[in-house]
Amino acid sequence: MKFNPVVTAIVVIYLLIMLFIGWYSSKKITSNTDFMVAGRRLGPLLMAGTLAATEIGGGSSLGVVQQGMESHGLSAAWYIITMGLAFVILTFLAPKFRAATVKTVPEYFRRRYGKSAGIVTAVIMLLPLVGVTASQFIASSVILSTMLGISYKTAVIVVVVVVTAYSIMGGLWSVTLTDFIQVFLIVIGMIIAVPFALNRAGGWESVVANVPAETFDMFKGYSPMAVISLTVMYVATFTVGQEAVSRYYAARDGKAAQQGSILAALVNFIYAFIPAILGIITLALINMGKFSSEEFASVGARYALPVLAMEVMPAVICGLLFAGIISATMSSSDSDLLGAGSIFANDIYHAVLKPGASSQEVMRVTQVTMAIVGVAAGCIALFNTSSIVSILMFCFTLRAAGAFFPYVLGHYWKGASLAGTIASLISGTVIVVYLEKISGNVLFGMKVSQPIVPGLVVALVFFLVFSKVFPPKNQTTELAYEED
Repeated sequence: MKFNPVVTAIVVIYLLIMLFIGWYSSKKITSNTDFMVAGRRLGPLLMAGTLAATEIGGGSSLGVVQQGMESHGLSAAWYIITMGLAFVILTFLAPKFRAATVKTVPEYFRRRYGKSAGIVTAVIMLLPLVGVTASQFIASSVILSTMLGISYKTAVIVVVVVVTAYSIMGGLWSVTLTDFIQVFLIVIGMIIAVPFALNRAGGWESVVANVPAETFDMFKGYSPMAVISLTVMYVATFTVGQEAVSRYYAARDGKAAQQGSILAALVNFIYAFIPAILGIITLALINMGKFSSEEFASVGARYALPVLAMEVMPAVICGLLFAGIISATMSSSDSDLLGAGSIFANDIYHAVLKPGASSQEVMRVTQVTMAIVGVAAGCIALFNTSSIVSILMFCFTLRAAGAFFPYVLGHYWKGASLAGTIASLISGTVIVVYLEKISGNVLFGMKVSQPIVPGLVVALVFFLVFSKVFPPKNQTTELAYEED
């Protein structure tokens, strides 16, 4: 893509603003609780912004545009709509999440079921976050290098330095503030692109006339069962994923947690159709001969929209769109980075290695861990070692299958036990490993679209049976007390 000084200047200013917010947020951090869960003071608006931004990544922007253009049509929107449905479902659990007053998911397991459960979940959840951080660094760097015409390795260094720096400086508070700006840029940038693309196509009627009729079928690319499976997958991963559930921990109170979850769902519902429509418009332009697929052949179909934007949009508007697209992946990577640091410091260092560590010491360990993870993820991104990323991303699926029911039901069922939790973690993991690595997602002769679904079913059975056979000594849902 051609170098444009105006576009580059806007993106650079955006990156500098992110660093400034990190520095500004650092002035508000006085304790480990401030750093990990923003002092538990997030209102509905900030919480909604950071929840939405964390889950709307590269796949939810350029990925959906590509799906809308190539295969799914309008049904590509389900990828994002199902995220919104997950947030609606989590609204009912939000007060319980907030009331637990924990900082991490493994901390909940430790205080609810015992030290061994906390250690196992900490390990299960820490490794995937390194892989996800690396994958988001790769996505951000490819986008940055493609859009600004700089080398991929230079882009990696820029992304790693900026994201790691502002995340380390201000913790969840800086991540929340940057997320709020980022989700605004993502949504507004994409919306602004629509009229420019429509103008190039000659209006909506012209678009409709130049794409197949089935393009507007809401189940062209996703069957109803696939939509349900995707929703279940999101509910499970958002519930036990530190990068998402930490927002509920950070809410001002249970009501703010619920309101923030609903607002985040609304953002997803509104935004979902924008990239899908942009994909359809791009397809129409190609069919009309007004935009050639050869123009983005060198960078791939995923970057059709940025290439088109350079042609049809003023430089200033194009710069804002590019900043929004880059922020889509950066807003996910900062949360993954903070999640990794929080889990190691809170649930391995503080809980196992040095139980007597002060709040300030734990915060420093969190920051050091984030720096180490940032550098490690940056090295993986620098050499784009996809095999390592795929292994760690596989762990990402594993964490939700076994941990979901012990985490959710532990808030309500006094009979939930350590034995049931360990059985759930192991059985859910075994099923997902079997489906993804051995059977090729085939179970009893049927193709499974989301391996996590049968994993959840088996984990639930094992959790209930083992909790009944080996019940807890103390029948309570209260958490063991720990010094902060």
